[in-house]
Amino acid sequence: MSQSLAVPGAAVVPPARIVVTGDLGRPARLTVADLLAWPQHAVRVAFECATSGSRHHHFTGPLLHDVLADTAPAFDPARRKDRLRFLIAVHGADGHHVLLSWAEIDPDFGRAPVLLAVTLDGTALDRSGAQLVLPQDRCGGRHVSGIDAIRVDGGYTAWS
Repeated sequence: MSQSLAVPGAAVVPPARIVVTGDLGRPARLTVADLLAWPQHAVRVAFECATSGSRHHHFTGPLLHDVLADTAPAFDPARRKDRLRFLIAVHGADGHHVLLSWAEIDPDFGRAPVLLAVTLDGTALDRSGAQLVLPQDRCGGRHVSGIDAIRVDGGYTAWS
């Protein structure tokens, strides 16, 4: 007979999930384990903020661009550079949210190495959730912990 290692009365915490929605052909629900299927990138960051001083961390994870490209954003091939009008909203479980443009992460334009980090300083983030890491930012203001939602939106019309 097998023995359970669970503590009686302890709640089992499911892995954190990211719900990816918006103008996509393949919306997704992703866990940290799912994000490990993409090529992993490692970055060392130094956040220099006036309020919290200098902080140094090492993150690993897939590029945000790679993950979102797999969801088939609804770029219109008849519109020249249509992908440049798309915005990416990232929301954390703590209520923190940031906005990025597709052009920032697109390899043909800004090529920013934005990560969906799955480890922080060697510690797996499978329970707390992936983190948005912008290594090019001097201050970590756009860093989002415990991502629970990402929305890709190209639904506004161009100026006339």
